[in-house]
Amino acid sequence: MLKISEVLRVKGNTLYTATPDQTVAQAIETMSIHDIGSLVIMEQGQLAGMLTFREIIRHLSDNNHQAGNTTIRKIMDDAPVSVSPNTNANEVQRLMLEHHARYVPVMDGPTLLGVISFYDMARAILEAQKFENTMLKAYIRDWPSGTPEEE
Repeated sequence: MLKISEVLRVKGNTLYTATPDQTVAQAIETMSIHDIGSLVIMEQGQLAGMLTFREIIRHLSDNNHQAGNTTIRKIMDDAPVSVSPNTNANEVQRLMLEHHARYVPVMDGPTLLGVISFYDMARAILEAQKFENTMLKAYIRDWPSGTPEEE
């Protein structure tokens, strides 16, 4: 069973964070520069929330397409669903679909290890399926020619 720790290992450990008191405009700039769809919001070393393009688009729509001086705290998801490194991929898929979450923080207790995106999950599952298919094809190719009585 594919674990989230394996997905993180393949993905790498680059992580982008912001504080709740930064402005939405600063968040948009960071997300644009790094071509990312989410920021983990940290406060005093603890996970405080998530900011994704969904919250930003909603904010812009509600504010005449202006980010203004609004702080991240006012628009962030302050109770994001999170998972541990030992969570299996099927459970993460279920949580992402159930909570309509495209980005999920991976926490080891209070420690942030990374963020798993819907894209990361799709790629990891595809790679796992390719590996399984290769192994099955090799097993079938090496299938014994007959039963012990026939030999």
